Amino acid sequence: MEAERIIDEIELLERIFALPDARPLSPSDLAAANRRHDEKQAHSPWFRLWQRYGVCCRPEPPSIVRPGQMQS
Repeated sequence: MEAERIIDEIELLERIFALPDARPLSPSDLAAANRRHDEKQAHSPWFRLWQRYGVCCRPEPPSIVRPGQMQS
């Protein structure tokens, strides 16, 4: 029946879209993630200290490191 086929296709699409995105992050993705992180932490006095005085200076622009990924 046509309705059963449509339901099967919808369920397949739901399973596909539930999978995590395996594509590597682009530089703009990393920059956006770092910007969101900084915006979330903006009200933290510790984060403001870090930003102002560079308590933990980053030698390069901040980036996300996924578990199991080697830093270069």
